[in-house]
Amino acid sequence: MQQERTENKMGVMPVNRLLISMSLPMMASMLVQALYNIVDSIFVSRINENALTAVSLAFPIQSLLIAFGTGTGVGVNALLSRALGEKDERTANKAAMNGLFLAVATYLVFLLVGLFIARPFYLGQTKDAQIVDYGVQYLSIVCIFSIGMLMQVMLEKLLQSTGKTVYSMITQIVGAVTNIIFDPILIFGLFGLPKLGVAGAAAATIFGQCLAGGLALFFNLKYNTEIRLSLRGFRPDLRIIQKIYQVGIPSIVMQAIGSVMTYGMNRILIGFTSTATAVFGVYFKVQSFVFMPVFGLNNGMVPIIAYNYGAGKRDRVIRTVRLSVVYALLIMAVGVIVFQTIPQYLLYLFDASENMLKIGIPALRTISLSFLFAAFGIVSSSLFQALGNGVYSMFVSLTRQLIVLLPAAWLLSLAGRVELVWLAFPIAEVFSFTLSVIFTLRITKTVINHIGEKTVEMPEAGAETLG
Repeated sequence: MQQERTENKMGVMPVNRLLISMSLPMMASMLVQALYNIVDSIFVSRINENALTAVSLAFPIQSLLIAFGTGTGVGVNALLSRALGEKDERTANKAAMNGLFLAVATYLVFLLVGLFIARPFYLGQTKDAQIVDYGVQYLSIVCIFSIGMLMQVMLEKLLQSTGKTVYSMITQIVGAVTNIIFDPILIFGLFGLPKLGVAGAAAATIFGQCLAGGLALFFNLKYNTEIRLSLRGFRPDLRIIQKIYQVGIPSIVMQAIGSVMTYGMNRILIGFTSTATAVFGVYFKVQSFVFMPVFGLNNGMVPIIAYNYGAGKRDRVIRTVRLSVVYALLIMAVGVIVFQTIPQYLLYLFDASENMLKIGIPALRTISLSFLFAAFGIVSSSLFQALGNGVYSMFVSLTRQLIVLLPAAWLLSLAGRVELVWLAFPIAEVFSFTLSVIFTLRITKTVINHIGEKTVEMPEAGAETLG
């Protein structure tokens, strides 16, 4: 009884109830995030199709920004949760403070991107002057003021690491709702404010992120009693940073690969028409309604696995993984049904022209064939990261998006029919599913089956080979 009163709920609560209680707030907040991402593009599409295309072309840099923020957060999350499972409060506090330091360091890099890289980035994709102007306005603001997003992500990871996902949900909802409210006001100049157009969409996003980041800081200082945030005597700890990036770098690389993939797909699609690029951007917006809940499920799953790994509770780790796979498959199945039956209504949200409908309907139906394979891949990827084997996740992502998807899309584009290009997605997902199964079996044999034994250690970066 004494143990149940003192141990974190991640070590004692029934696994199904724990996973649901940890994941539902995150899934709800992720759905709100998906909603505001879609609303952002819906309002931008009312300017014109070039504005929508410009925002879509910004996605690789935005994705890279998110990759560094969330990837570092994943490393902090895994280290902090495991330290709490081992009752090592000193390491947990160091992980939190060094995570915040890394968020600030990342901001300085993207500040330079916003100041000097935005225009060359757009000119490398299109010569359409209006698309370039729209894009530079949007991307410059997003990068120059990205400190709000980076601090929000890191502070939310601290809340998630200690099981306080409800507070993380609140911060995300506040940020998203703020963005939704200010989008039309700043884009179209309502209530006497200046009409900012595409720049208004970026400004609304930044405003919401900064507000959410401030609220997340308040929740950590006020309610997150399991860690202590203090600048007094703080110095970057290279040993802690190394441990953070042992898990974080594979996650960053994995998501950065997505930026390269998106950039490459944009280059392939714009060779057909800018409308095809807009459709690809719309796909990323609408698919977030399917993928975001699965990512929310994973955000609830990772600290549970990391905590029980540190606490030596193998059965709880296995049950968490199994339940996560089942729930992910159910969510993705719903997504497949929606994309197959009513793709035209999803496109109507973005003021789709006849040409966009002609390209977009077969695109959404074809790409959605990959969803069920992706469900297992997403869960297994988070499992690898939680157990310190992020290199597996990185290799699967590299295979799917660069080794298979982009070459397949390019080869299919040679036929001169844009509808064939979309087949690259299910083809790539089948390859990544196969690799995910192989790596899951391997990590089960080498790590999971040995949890609880005194000799098991968190794998060092590169300790596992891929051969």
